Amino acid sequence: MALYDSQTTNRSKRTSRTFKDIDLDFTRNSVTNDINVVENVVAIKRAVRNLVQTNFYERPFNPELGCGVRALLFEPFTPLTKVFLERKIEEVLLNYEPRINLQNVAVDDDQDGNRLVVDIYFYVVGVPGPQIVQTFLQRVR
Repeated sequence: MALYDSQTTNRSKRTSRTFKDIDLDFTRNSVTNDINVVENVVAIKRAVRNLVQTNFYERPFNPELGCGVRALLFEPFTPLTKVFLERKIEEVLLNYEPRINLQNVAVDDDQDGNRLVVDIYFYVVGVPGPQIVQTFLQRVR
């Protein structure tokens, strides 16, 4: 009989759950003629990026879901604005994405000064190794 205690680690490469989502590029599966499905880490990375880029009141029947970073894009980029952006992103990910363990959020301005580079470092639950999502925030109007 095997001994299981707090010192035992799982060395399996399998994940405990499979995460699936539809491909938002809406590409067609040539075999089934249906929309392609993205799985596991790719699905979670897209969900993280979508949460950061979602504004309040954009999602029907869930108006409190959003990050609200668009309002800060029209402010001058100061160290205080950077802290506000990082905290808003951390807050939305901690509240609405339970599949990740958030490690760090880093916001930097681009060389041009016309957009912000957001790096999000996290671990996916049940998947070994760190993950990173890099997205750009820029003023559209």
